Amino acid sequence: MTRYAAALATLLTLGAPAAAQDLTITNARIIGPDATVIERGSIVVKGGRIVSVAAGAPSTRGGTTIDAKGMTAMPGFIDAHRHFNTGPDEKAQMQAQLEAGYTTLLSGGGPAEGNITLRDRIDSGQLNGPRIIPSGALRLAQHTPESARAEIQKMAKMGVKFTGEISLTPVPGPTAQEMDVLRAVVDEGKKAGVMVQVHAVSTPAMMAAVRAGVPLLVHLPNKDWTSQEDARELAKAGTKVLATIGFGAPVFGVFADDNKPRFRDGKDWPQSIVGGVRLGEEAGYMPVNARTVWDAGGILGYCTDTTYDPKAGLEHELKSFNMMFSMKDMIRIMGPNTASYLGMSDQLGTLEAGKLADIILLDGDPLEGYWNWLKTRVVVKGGKVVIDKR
Repeated sequence: MTRYAAALATLLTLGAPAAAQDLTITNARIIGPDATVIERGSIVVKGGRIVSVAAGAPSTRGGTTIDAKGMTAMPGFIDAHRHFNTGPDEKAQMQAQLEAGYTTLLSGGGPAEGNITLRDRIDSGQLNGPRIIPSGALRLAQHTPESARAEIQKMAKMGVKFTGEISLTPVPGPTAQEMDVLRAVVDEGKKAGVMVQVHAVSTPAMMAAVRAGVPLLVHLPNKDWTSQEDARELAKAGTKVLATIGFGAPVFGVFADDNKPRFRDGKDWPQSIVGGVRLGEEAGYMPVNARTVWDAGGILGYCTDTTYDPKAGLEHELKSFNMMFSMKDMIRIMGPNTASYLGMSDQLGTLEAGKLADIILLDGDPLEGYWNWLKTRVVVKGGKVVIDKR
């Protein structure tokens, strides 16, 4: 066998990329931008993109027709901070993500090589899974400004467009050394086209990041209250932040069916909450801070930051959001706001002509309550039906 033939045979065994389908979805309740609703509408998809979204029957049809029979069509869910990597359980983990309704995931941290491997296995058709956006790890304490700049350039050469979460000391706040390195990272990120994500879980750390020009924050503060003044400064700076609103709220029925409150790692709540705890007040800080940032005009996006079951994580986050936000707010937070966080507003987050055909069909009306967001039956990613549980 020639070298070329051997290489071709290897490529063929890897499987071809999942091909986009031409689709027509009919008889769907369609959730549009700003939570507008079409009660009986149709969506036409060609070449992996949405061609039309309209009331009534489509003027033209393409490819396979899916009769939604009154189910609700929404944009595929985006988790903009989820910890995952390639590994022995990746097939089941990625399948579970799709079944929960997720079509796009941004890695919460490195190693970037593992993120890239997982992305490539999904893109090549070896695995059924969401769209994977890799990130690269960077720890400020391990770098000088010069070595950190080199690390950003290394990520850029690998095609990695996001750093993983870069931690800042929360209490009493970031050190001068951390900030010197962070400013170099932000500057180099702008030059190299790498978006910098920072883990700042106190208001002093958050505001230090904002003043250093950090574009993306993967958490709201969970150590203290954020003032309206600080929230307005964040909003004015244009820094986007993921809520991770369920961080401090106890989890029930995920790790064991014993009705005991647990932290998201399965350990006792509130004793095991990361970073020290008194009474579990993190469960209050994050929802209130989310509302403060939202009311100040901040761009608040969605993530889970968990490693456990995707559907359980989705339910936990939505229940926590439900204390402070309406379902109409959630349409915006989980759709266009999270797409904006990724820099993909022109591709994802709403069902509109020209965007990628990432569509989920749910039983029930999501504007009625968060419980209907847990009833995904059909998932379309980039124009291809990847889950069908009708």
